[in-house]
Amino acid sequence: MICSRYAVPVAVFLSLALIPTVIHNYLGLAVDNTATPHAIKADLGEFISVPTRRNIDWGMDMFGCVDWFERTYKDKQGNTARLFVGRAYDHKRLYHHPELALSYGNDLRNDGKIILSGGHAISVTLLHHNTQANIAAYALFYNGYFIDDPIAHQIKNAIKLLVSAEKPMTLFYVSEDNTDKHTPFEKTMSAKLLKAAIQSFLAQQPTPTS
Repeated sequence: MICSRYAVPVAVFLSLALIPTVIHNYLGLAVDNTATPHAIKADLGEFISVPTRRNIDWGMDMFGCVDWFERTYKDKQGNTARLFVGRAYDHKRLYHHPELALSYGNDLRNDGKIILSGGHAISVTLLHHNTQANIAAYALFYNGYFIDDPIAHQIKNAIKLLVSAEKPMTLFYVSEDNTDKHTPFEKTMSAKLLKAAIQSFLAQQPTPTS
């Protein structure tokens, strides 16, 4: 039995604990910022694309994506790179080693981060294979900004995320064969394609909300 003098503090504590439960489980509040990967053009400058053969439910099953695509782009020289763009409300499923699903079996290693120049400061995580000419890179976009450290971002915003409507995070992931880790990323097809895709995406991106 709880002493009566603790009844009010306990009731207040339980009421506060119910807030995120009501918001996310019962009300299901979420903000759709209307920015969709499908607005990214199938042809981006010199790059033309065809969709890959992923099952229509693959993005949802793997990452919880509410919308996504994966395309293979080709340049005029016949070089190819694969681009995945998807957004999901479960941020961890996007940022926690996306290469395990998107470059399955390639044994890619983290090669640090760079800032890709453009209209925004785009924080890009680089990946490479130690012995084969395979590279990949990805960027994470949330509420109008590119995220440099997704874990720190989630910790920093944990309380706010608990008591406010959910907003989706967008993953941009590009991979390329026949390019080794010694080639500066900025000079690769992957870098050019990633930048072009992001610019196309941001062209329909609304003003970020608080």
